[in-house]
Amino acid sequence: MYGLPNHEGPALKRSNLGHYKVRSVTPRVIDSDPNLPKAPSRIQQRNRSRILEAALEVFSSHGYRGSTLDQIATEAGLSKPNILYYFAGKEDIHVTLLSQLMSTWLDPLKEMDPNGEPIEELLAYVHRKLDMAIELPRESRLFANEILQGAPRMGPHLVADLKPLFDDRTAVILRWMDTGKIARSDPAHLLFSIWATTQHYADFAAQTEVLLPDTERRHSGARDFLTQLFTKLLAP
Repeated sequence: MYGLPNHEGPALKRSNLGHYKVRSVTPRVIDSDPNLPKAPSRIQQRNRSRILEAALEVFSSHGYRGSTLDQIATEAGLSKPNILYYFAGKEDIHVTLLSQLMSTWLDPLKEMDPNGEPIEELLAYVHRKLDMAIELPRESRLFANEILQGAPRMGPHLVADLKPLFDDRTAVILRWMDTGKIARSDPAHLLFSIWATTQHYADFAAQTEVLLPDTERRHSGARDFLTQLFTKLLAP
């Protein structure tokens, strides 16, 4: 069973325009020792990125169990042996994608300022989560599929990374409630409801796109509705 590898810096970042995007992290050569691994060539980096992009499409559409290396190879326009030159197998590709997601999936919660204005901080968190759902729907579905399968690859990182952050932020929210700055509720279920109402627009995109084909109404309307919903819910 693979664990998620550690990478330097977040594997997803937000651009100056406020949009989230994926970037890969490649090894850096810091020594001329010939025994050290060489940095991948541009062609190798391009092929790896091509494979990961194809795998993201396949995994987000079919889930881990329903995906095959043949599907990934076809989507990438490469041969299966070529895929296996860069990755040990399907699980290796899947773990690589998950590792690129992990840091930024936690970033919106990390950005919540304990010393900020509570309603503003929580609404900003809602907006960041909605932005990610709209701009990274395939990544959201990849994450959701892993959780639905029992988190076999991410489980240890949920315990080591998400749980301490979750506990810290729910404690912050509880302090805001105790001081009367926001209405009292269960902080854990408040965060669960934020996740559910924002990630819905990624994980159930096939449904929302049929029911609300107007993109502007779907996206701006979601932001306006969630702002109204949580503003009323949080008002002391």
